[in-house]
Amino acid sequence: MNILVLETDPREFAIIQQALGGNSNTVTPVPSSAQALQAVQSGGFQVLIVNQDTTDSGPAQLISRVRGLKTPNPVYILLVASANMDGKSLPKGDDFLQRPYITDDLKNRIEIAERIISLTDKLAQVQEQIESQAAFDGLTGFINRAGFLRQAAGELERSRRASMPLSLIALDIDNFKLINDRFGAKTGDDVLEVVAKVIREKSRPYDCIGRWAGDEFVIALPGVIGADAEKISERILAGIRGARIEVPNEPPLNVKVSAGIASILRITSTTEVMPILQEAQKAVARAKEAGGNQVYLAFL
Repeated sequence: MNILVLETDPREFAIIQQALGGNSNTVTPVPSSAQALQAVQSGGFQVLIVNQDTTDSGPAQLISRVRGLKTPNPVYILLVASANMDGKSLPKGDDFLQRPYITDDLKNRIEIAERIISLTDKLAQVQEQIESQAAFDGLTGFINRAGFLRQAAGELERSRRASMPLSLIALDIDNFKLINDRFGAKTGDDVLEVVAKVIREKSRPYDCIGRWAGDEFVIALPGVIGADAEKISERILAGIRGARIEVPNEPPLNVKVSAGIASILRITSTTEVMPILQEAQKAVARAKEAGGNQVYLAFL
């Protein structure tokens, strides 16, 4: 563990160095608050030990400034105070230690800090996993409706700033209800997985793809408009038509998909994702009305 020590007294630092140095710890001294802040800002330190009596700025101000730094992980702060100070009167750090102390006390404080830091890291990892799972559809691996709206809004804003067009494609499986009713939900899930795989393979690596609801998928295509969006849609539909989806004692399923495209050339500060997506969904309905298994394009 990397430990930063704000200490101006060489003898005090030597005691800390002797107690904590070696093993898995690296102990680094700094003589001033400014240098301590700079070192924390640079990252890599998990613990900051501050001598309450010799720091060149008020500990409360220093702690506040450390807490305000944008570091990848929070820094655990241990205040070392003189015997006439008590924990209630000290600034709010994470822990404090009164002098005179024996080195075992200092080691115990650092071991506690290490356990807390480890638990904090694990909690952060769990939180990140939960947030990731909440943003993605478990069956297809695509982002879900909420995640798509957030990401598509970002693509829309980037396209606006770059004066680029944008297209949204909505795709809907024509005969999905029939497949589900006849072969069951497990086969329906197999169909959704195959369709999602084809969509991913036939799209560009950086395209924003989401599962909107049920058997409906959505794709945001920054920088693409009109005929180019049609080509991408036709490529996806051809890939799905060519996919083999096996079912027991039956010929391979013939899956058909309709696509609706809403293309917008001029994006303004008032342009929003949902109206464009609604136009793409209307275009899907038009494609289905025309017999399905085809693409319908609408310009906005």
